Amino acid sequence: MAEASSAEYRAHLDTYTSFNKLVLFTVLWVVLLLVSMALGLIANAGFLSVVLGVGGTIALLVAFAMLS
Repeated sequence: MAEASSAEYRAHLDTYTSFNKLVLFTVLWVVLLLVSMALGLIANAGFLSVVLGVGGTIALLVAFAMLS
C-alpha cells in the first residue's frame, strides 16, 4: 500500500480534531439541557433553570469559539 502524504495526514488530523470538538460540544450541551430541565421540572426552580440554560449555552458557544 502507498504511504499517505503529509498533506493528507494533516487534513485527516484536522478533520478528526474538528469532529471530536463537535462531539464534545454536543455532549456538554445535552448535559446542560438535562440539568436545566431537571431544575425546572423536579426542583421547581424555573427562573434559575432558564438562566442556567441560556447562560450555559452562551458560555459553551463562546468557549468553543475561542478554543478553536
